[in-house]
Amino acid sequence: MRELRQLDLNLLKALDALLDERSVTRAASRLALTQPAVSAMLTRLRDSFDDPLFVRARHGMVPTVRALALAGPLKQILSDIDALMKPARFDPASSTLNITLAATDYAQRAIVQPLLLDLLRDAPGMRVAVQPVNNARVHEQLEKGEIDLAVLTAETLAPDLHARRLYDERYLCVMRAGHPAAHEPMTLERFCSLPQALVSFSGDPFSGVTDRALAALGKTRHIALSVQSFLFLLSVLRESDLIGLVPARLLRGEAGLASSEAPLAVPGFTKVAAWHERTHHDAAHRWLRERLAAAVS
Repeated sequence: MRELRQLDLNLLKALDALLDERSVTRAASRLALTQPAVSAMLTRLRDSFDDPLFVRARHGMVPTVRALALAGPLKQILSDIDALMKPARFDPASSTLNITLAATDYAQRAIVQPLLLDLLRDAPGMRVAVQPVNNARVHEQLEKGEIDLAVLTAETLAPDLHARRLYDERYLCVMRAGHPAAHEPMTLERFCSLPQALVSFSGDPFSGVTDRALAALGKTRHIALSVQSFLFLLSVLRESDLIGLVPARLLRGEAGLASSEAPLAVPGFTKVAAWHERTHHDAAHRWLRERLAAAVS
């Protein structure tokens, strides 16, 4: 194995691309190099680490145990080097940084939208891409740099991610403003008797935390509709006689709806912003995280 002073930084970048892409062709495209050039770099890497690093398989290249062990430290080294090359100061007014945020439809409305309004005013050159959050891949996406910041619920947070608590959310009972029950006390009996809609992302589509809370009281309710979007739920409630429990922050500025406290204790949730170590010390990302927290405070 060669000494560190003999190892070319470009070889480390090539190894990182090969680990991500598992293909010489795709790694070459990502690095803007020719395929023979990346093949030659792989040969040098094998010599440097005294290991094959990748072996051929039916659907591409499979990393060896040694290569997989290098993946995490390599990401950190390249991130640290990248941070060294960036200026320490960050000027939002002149920034042209591209940022990718991942959030649910609820978080896009309640959290990302207020942030974007601030950025349009104070960092007009910054570009932001917003995409749905994928809980199964969010850690990998943060690690690879596919996303920079994710808005999650506390219970889905991986232990090795950095995180900042944003706020605790609660549910309100919501219906259209002209609903027959809109101006009457929402008792538990009335709540259970009215047809309802809920948001369910997994498991039984017609049961959720409210139903578990009702079961503890020996009660049930009638669910007429199950959806996977809080924004769609609001539209349905506004145009029908269904009622539903909706996160309180979604009701800000919403016309045509009436709300009241739920007639039973329903657990809410905590929203957090999460990011990877690779962006933890970056001045621009620190500024962005501060603005995100301020936008929802």
